[in-house]
Amino acid sequence: MELDKALDLIADVPDFPEPGVLFRDLSPLFADAAGFKAVTDALAATVDPDADLLAGVEARGFLLAAAVGYARGLGVALIRKPGKLPRVAGRVGYTLEYGTATVELPEGVVEPGQRVAVLDDVLATGGTVAATCKLLEDAKAQVTGVSVVMELGALGGRSVLEGRRVEALRVC
Repeated sequence: MELDKALDLIADVPDFPEPGVLFRDLSPLFADAAGFKAVTDALAATVDPDADLLAGVEARGFLLAAAVGYARGLGVALIRKPGKLPRVAGRVGYTLEYGTATVELPEGVVEPGQRVAVLDDVLATGGTVAATCKLLEDAKAQVTGVSVVMELGALGGRSVLEGRRVEALRVC
């Protein structure tokens, strides 16, 4: 399947999770085998060839990082929401477009000096990805870049990641 057709499978859901927010639902894309493969292949091509590890952000980033990890022969560090890990190496709080949140890194999965590429579904205000990068760098890893399926350009997330390599398959 052509990448543009695959990305057209993403559904817009108005007023979710609260009024005024336009949620981008990747569920139809994940359910379409050819579409998911096209996006996986395209994301895999954006990851720095020198990356040692991928970091997938909960929850849709897990699916993307796992698929890209398989395609590229790389392991995946799962960046989690609070309360999900028995052993936490670090945590970082941040602001979302509709609230606040925290991400945590599992203990023992990122080694100092590792080159880590961050994968997520949507780059909006950049808070989640910026917090993930800080979490990895606090663990003494080197973030090699950020790859997302979709960037919501009007929300300015890229500016929060200034100085970082950011790759988006589609900018809206």
